[in-house]
Amino acid sequence: MIMKTITTIVQKGVNAMVINNATAARMKVIAHRIGDMSLSAAKAMQIELLKTKMSTGVAHFAFLKKDGSVREAFGTTQSNIAAAKTNGFGVSRECFNTTAYFDVEKGEWRSFRWENLLWVA
Repeated sequence: MIMKTITTIVQKGVNAMVINNATAARMKVIAHRIGDMSLSAAKAMQIELLKTKMSTGVAHFAFLKKDGSVREAFGTTQSNIAAAKTNGFGVSRECFNTTAYFDVEKGEWRSFRWENLLWVA
């Protein structure tokens, strides 16, 4: 049960949440950038949900772009869909505190800053 990415444990009226190290690291970065720990926890958990959905198929989500406009996207990280545009070289976008995805509408890799994620369908 502990190895689940995000798990809610309810025993004898006590609620607890277990998160993995990657989600905790995202929470810390988001909290530093936006100054709100509770909102950073929610956004970090949304990112985990999004990454899970993208690894198994195409996910529908939205985020704020640098110019302040909202970008609604359909993205995936499945290698069978993005194989032609994947070369396996370079540094992971996670090192830059962003999440990368293959935009199935544009046919290219994109990324967004963690704190800018708005929703995941």
